[in-house]
Amino acid sequence: MPGRDATASLPRHVAIIMDGNGRWARKRHLPRSAGHIAGVESVRVVVRTAIEIGLANLTLYAFSTENWKRPLIEVNHLMTLFRGYFRKDVHELHEMNVRMRIIGNRSRAARDILSMIEEGERLTANNTGLNLVFAFDYGAQEEIVAAARDFARAVKAGATKPDAITIESFSQRLQTGGMVDPDFVIRTSGERRLSNFLLFQSAYSEFLFLETMWPDFRRAEFLDALGHFAQRERRFGAVAPEAVA
Repeated sequence: MPGRDATASLPRHVAIIMDGNGRWARKRHLPRSAGHIAGVESVRVVVRTAIEIGLANLTLYAFSTENWKRPLIEVNHLMTLFRGYFRKDVHELHEMNVRMRIIGNRSRAARDILSMIEEGERLTANNTGLNLVFAFDYGAQEEIVAAARDFARAVKAGATKPDAITIESFSQRLQTGGMVDPDFVIRTSGERRLSNFLLFQSAYSEFLFLETMWPDFRRAEFLDALGHFAQRERRFGAVAPEAVA
């Protein structure tokens, strides 16, 4: 098993599907809201660990487009937690040289949350440390369709030609344009699916699915996961050199 301090071969970009808050709470006979509160503390621990070890990019799946289907009381609680995180943490992250970015559909966000998002991005825009991305009201299928629609409009207007649409140019139309794709995608809670998260960007990502619930995913678990990545051999469809020697 990889050591818990194995950080010699860091990925350029780690993306995490933070799952299991509700089941963590249910196992302890607590309301789901307690799981979400504990999950926010895991966010803080993982972000600070990423800063400490010098990780360049970290994307956290905070709220999906499908999460709106949850009971209204739970959605409202999640929005309250999101507000609290921004009020409490953004200035501290700014002081730690973190650059914050939010991807997702902003048209459905409450006005005050939208203002917090814009202010956080504006405040941290010139920072040069960890690039911290929150996927908030995010769905990869919606993102891909929007990019395709954008290209279709450009072709119709004569601003580009169909042959000019490449993997590279298409990726720049996504909300993650300008970012490196995730090398490593982690999902907690035992589920083994992407759940509409970075579908285009994760074509060659390494995956790690953990039984650990998100509220229990802290520094040691994060470093252990990175140790797993360090042991992976990434070939991007090619053959290992020793296989052709």
